[in-house]
Amino acid sequence: MPFTLPPLPYAYNALEPYIDAQTMQLHHDRHMQTYVNNLNAALEACPQLQNCSLKQLLLRSRNTAILRNAGGVYNHEFYFLGMTPNGSVPTGRLATQIQRQYGSAAAFQAQFKARALEVFGSGYTWLCYNRRGQLCIVNTCGQDTPLSQGLCPLACIDVWEHAYYLKHFNMRGDYIDAWFKVANFGRASELYG
Repeated sequence: MPFTLPPLPYAYNALEPYIDAQTMQLHHDRHMQTYVNNLNAALEACPQLQNCSLKQLLLRSRNTAILRNAGGVYNHEFYFLGMTPNGSVPTGRLATQIQRQYGSAAAFQAQFKARALEVFGSGYTWLCYNRRGQLCIVNTCGQDTPLSQGLCPLACIDVWEHAYYLKHFNMRGDYIDAWFKVANFGRASELYG
């Protein structure tokens, strides 16, 4: 403690034309910073948790303010790291497992998009794997994470309106299609091993 806002791994405009610079700046510098600030404030009253990592907080704490704000920091960090200019595709074991479970990369992408469109209100859609190495696409509400379900995240898309409304308005499907153009499935492949 205190947690700090991690820098973006690319420039605000690096994901254009798919995700605009203004959205990236507001999303990172304002929204994520608010979660960092609120998490630090919530931890002031809990000295026993002040040396925990985000994952440890999410798995150990029962404090609602800590869980929500640690989730906000964790989810946003995962989301921002999960994108890269020009995007990348799954490789290695992840590509093989996607083929095995979904039939093709296109079928996986269609299922992922369908799940992301199902999120009611604010949340995330995640590609995760379970203890047996099986892939799953899960939705979480608010700032919940798949960690509490015993899942290991590989990639996520933020479908809160602030992630896309300035550019895509209420067209979430268009935003999801754009996200696939910058999704960092190379990182997801590394995480899957």
